[in-house]
Amino acid sequence: MKILSVNAGSSSLKFTLIELPDEKVIISGTFEKIGLPDSFYTIKYNGNKDKKEVLLKDHTDAVKYLLDELINYKVINSYEDIDGVGHRLVHGGDKYTESVIIDDDVLSTVEKLVPLAPLHNPANLVGVRSFKEVLPNTPMVAVFDTAFHQTMDKEEYLYAVPYEWYERYGVRRYGFHGTSHRFICEKMHDMLGEHKKIINCHIGNGASICAIKNGKSIATSMGFTPIAGVIMGTRCGDIDVGLIPYVMSSTGKKFDEVMTDLNKKSGILGLTGVSSDMRDVEEGYNNRDPRCITAINMYAKRIVDYIVMYNALLEGADYITFTAGVGENSDVMRDLIIKRLNFMGVKLDPEKNSTRGLAALGVKIDEEANDCRGVERLITAEDSSIPCYIIPTNEELMIAKDTYDLINK
Repeated sequence: MKILSVNAGSSSLKFTLIELPDEKVIISGTFEKIGLPDSFYTIKYNGNKDKKEVLLKDHTDAVKYLLDELINYKVINSYEDIDGVGHRLVHGGDKYTESVIIDDDVLSTVEKLVPLAPLHNPANLVGVRSFKEVLPNTPMVAVFDTAFHQTMDKEEYLYAVPYEWYERYGVRRYGFHGTSHRFICEKMHDMLGEHKKIINCHIGNGASICAIKNGKSIATSMGFTPIAGVIMGTRCGDIDVGLIPYVMSSTGKKFDEVMTDLNKKSGILGLTGVSSDMRDVEEGYNNRDPRCITAINMYAKRIVDYIVMYNALLEGADYITFTAGVGENSDVMRDLIIKRLNFMGVKLDPEKNSTRGLAALGVKIDEEANDCRGVERLITAEDSSIPCYIIPTNEELMIAKDTYDLINK
């Protein structure tokens, strides 16, 4: 079966066409700047990457163009060859604990949850409705970022605020990146043959840490929104909320402006003034730029804070895993994190951690991109108290598998 895995943003549409149950990626790509005069797409197929400018007035235009391109690339013969479409939906509230077939009730519920995810759910819904318009008879599945974390105990997800805020307005920790955390959980189960106690570090431009026990999330660093937790590319992570009214009164900025600053101008970007991209900041770190040094050390320290806390919660983790862009590709960041865990007996193997260590696995590295994706490996010493692994995430595959399973249920 050919399953499209889709992630729709406010002006973008990412897709991967996967053959299941073989789990073979056929073609993938991204449409960007949808609705703007300089919209374009990139498509990866057979090892080649094509880029083309094309005028796309809305997401429905993008969907039609996408499907026509799949025909042009001869990966499908007609629209009917698409057996299902899996959609990433950021927020499912506490209603959805697993992926579901999309019907009118699901759309209505997700619409009602827009106030909980005003930056993400509207865009996700636009993607769903655009595909339903073009493929009205094709099954659609919603895969929620929040679903995996609905197994947390109440003492983990409640905030110490007036209880009626939770009862009336749904104020609680929801957690995000659930699809990635679940993928790592299942991947480790496949590798080990059983569920273990895992601390998974999903570290990319967005980042979250998750404590996993018996195949279930028991705690996670993101909260009511994806701004909470560790320091991220442009998001501040955990802060004292009292600084918000202070900054408003000091600068004259409105609440929405301050929240934009905390979401889009903070984190690594805010600390360094250089970039939100860890590769750029690592370059500054290596050149002894004081702000980059401070930022990278803060970034590592906040992650370690959560690892130590979750190690106590789990009463001793069996494994620590690193995934996503920074987690998979930055040997510098993994080194800084694991060295701070030496007091727990966690010991890094520098050769295994380094991209140079991949040579022993027969892996050739693209030095320019430093792209190590797809390579699972142990990076700690034999006598490390907790083994640490790099496990590349694959949210697109997780979405496609859920779609396949529900269609064939």
